[in-house]
Amino acid sequence: MENSEVMELHHKDIGLLEMNSLFHIKNKEDLSKAYTPGISEICKAIASDEKVADDETIKGKVVAVISDGSAVLGLGDIGSKASLPVIEGKSLLYKELANVNAFPICIRQGSIEETVQTIYNISGSFAAIHLEDFKAPECFEIEEKLQEKCDIVVYHDDQHGTAIALLAAMMNACKLSRKKFEEIKVVMCGAGASGLASSKLLYDAGIHHIVLVDKQGIVNENNASNSYQKDFAKIVNPGNISGSIHDALKDADVFVGLSDANVITGDDIKVMNDKPIVFALANPVPEIDPKLAKDSGAYIIGTGSGKYPNQVNNVLAFPGLFKGLLQRRDIKHVSSDLKIQIAKGIANLTTSLDPEHIIVDVFDERVVPTIEKIVLKY
Repeated sequence: MENSEVMELHHKDIGLLEMNSLFHIKNKEDLSKAYTPGISEICKAIASDEKVADDETIKGKVVAVISDGSAVLGLGDIGSKASLPVIEGKSLLYKELANVNAFPICIRQGSIEETVQTIYNISGSFAAIHLEDFKAPECFEIEEKLQEKCDIVVYHDDQHGTAIALLAAMMNACKLSRKKFEEIKVVMCGAGASGLASSKLLYDAGIHHIVLVDKQGIVNENNASNSYQKDFAKIVNPGNISGSIHDALKDADVFVGLSDANVITGDDIKVMNDKPIVFALANPVPEIDPKLAKDSGAYIIGTGSGKYPNQVNNVLAFPGLFKGLLQRRDIKHVSSDLKIQIAKGIANLTTSLDPEHIIVDVFDERVVPTIEKIVLKY
């Protein structure tokens, strides 16, 4: 698609979203029901019991998709307003794929405390908070503090949605390549929000041989960029080994890229184990060109883009997840166990596996109801 087409699409109707009314005001009686004096009864009911707002107002069915623009796609820190096309697109996906109402909100960048307080202050208007494109390591503390303060679910999609989709793809890739899931060596390139969260979920699911790599090379206790990297390095790198990405990939079964474009070469693929699995998930340009990866011996290749087979993208997870969460108001935290169950559900939707079909298509109509059912039963 040409850039001009994208610009025209967004320009035509001033964005991709609009609000629609469920009740049409045609006379004074309608006005008195939708506004004053009728709504005073609803106000008094909410004043007596705030939970009434969940059933009597828009609060009970809208997800706030919030970003400060500090880590947008592969573009980096481009500012809050520049994040609007992303969170507007996410809100559109909620509606189109799961019929979930979502509203994009960009907030100006500030301290962690200011960000948390700002989001908390507006949380009373929403059923759930979807955090998007907040940079690491601040994003971890922001999510943690909001989960403590808010009485609704708070979920950072760059962390958890990506992790769920990756785990689903990993399960099927191991099955097809006949690698034992618990015994594989995984190199995780990128120790930011997505990389750390994905590594933790893989670990919780049973994969313990994980080599975490960031700009400084193999992450260990001594070179970790922050406390979150350091804490996880203590678990997966107790020997405090160091080295380059090439060193890490020797005899590895799986490469996972959640970093930058073109960070590995064909030579890196060639030092991996038999039937190398490559998930180069950086967007818009992957860590290695898929054709080069295949020519260098990769058995299974997945990217974050729909331009290639095996799209491993968080869009597989969040629409169905929140469709279920809006009905399960008692769930305030999306646990590792629930994420693993969702990943298994997504993986099981692909029954005829081959190297170019190890994960279900994002438009498969079974995805959302499958995840919704898992959440409702949890």
